[in-house]
Amino acid sequence: MTDDGSEELVALTSDLVEAPSHEAGGEREAGDRVAAWLRAETDAAVRRDDHGNVLARRARGASGPTLALVGHHDVVAPAERQTAADGERLRVERRDERLHGRGTADMKGALAAAMLAFRDADPATELVFASFAAEEQGGLGARAAVEDGFAPDHAVVGEGSTGYATPGVTDVAVAHRGRRAVTVEADGEAAHASEPGAGANAVYRACDAVETLRDVDPPATTVLGQPVEGRLTVTEIEGGSGWNVVPERCTVTVDERTVPGARTDLAAVADVEGVTARVDQDLPPMACTDERLATAVVDAASAASAAGSGTPERVVKPHATDAGRLAAAGTACVVCGPAEPGEAHTATESVSVAALARCRTVYRRVAEDPRGG
Repeated sequence: MTDDGSEELVALTSDLVEAPSHEAGGEREAGDRVAAWLRAETDAAVRRDDHGNVLARRARGASGPTLALVGHHDVVAPAERQTAADGERLRVERRDERLHGRGTADMKGALAAAMLAFRDADPATELVFASFAAEEQGGLGARAAVEDGFAPDHAVVGEGSTGYATPGVTDVAVAHRGRRAVTVEADGEAAHASEPGAGANAVYRACDAVETLRDVDPPATTVLGQPVEGRLTVTEIEGGSGWNVVPERCTVTVDERTVPGARTDLAAVADVEGVTARVDQDLPPMACTDERLATAVVDAASAASAAGSGTPERVVKPHATDAGRLAAAGTACVVCGPAEPGEAHTATESVSVAALARCRTVYRRVAEDPRGG
């Protein structure tokens, strides 16, 4: 058993995990639990917006930069083993000093830690809490909140960041990649396969486009001393209508992991005859623009670490988060959370209770001194 006073944190995490929130628009119960707890436990002004987000503010008289503790209360669909027998609740179980269940790592554990830190901190200026809806659907809740004017000066986003440098410590992500989803469409002209010259083969054109993509070097950059490298991957190809028909259409799906400040130039793909490229989704990357904030969070993580556990580091997170939406709107962000690589979105999802407790301490320390004095 832990002896760091984490029982309240475990209980709150378990309560949030139990509430299903995996269907689009079905996060209301989880959001209601977050809002009800904040109203009961804090003196903050709490509201639900029209998008399912939960927003709260604790104002202070002194002027200074606003800090937001940010999370989301939706999850991806659970595996059968993660659903309770009644089919109406999600299963959560504590064993081996870990909490097991859908959403424990991504990210209701961090959300609970942020809620407790929001309650317990004694901030010098305005402290904000946000739990967004529809993060797993492309950050729709965060996008809507930003469009409605949500614009804190600084934000700590509680997505997983542990284990990227040293297992057992809570690292701080000062950057993460974005995701751009691109559909490449090749048009041709159908003909009988016995006379291929009578048509134009869309699959061949699509393959020419794929070869062009293979020759592209995605952009790279550096954020606060950390290298961030882009990725470009063809993930699907589909075309043709029969074994004896020259295909008149072929579609290629491309996954690009983007870096702050740059995107892959797709002009060469569009230069292939009969080929066009369409961007279907563009989740923005994140780069921390305030080194003092990054230093303050790393210092807080170091102070929260157990003796002999290693030293938290600045790292780069490979996945997009709501921090990208906030950063694009001008908020200086870092990502700091308890989930380790390989935990989120799995049928065996779990989170370390000790990591949750560290995050609670980090969030409170940063809430009280977001730029390290």
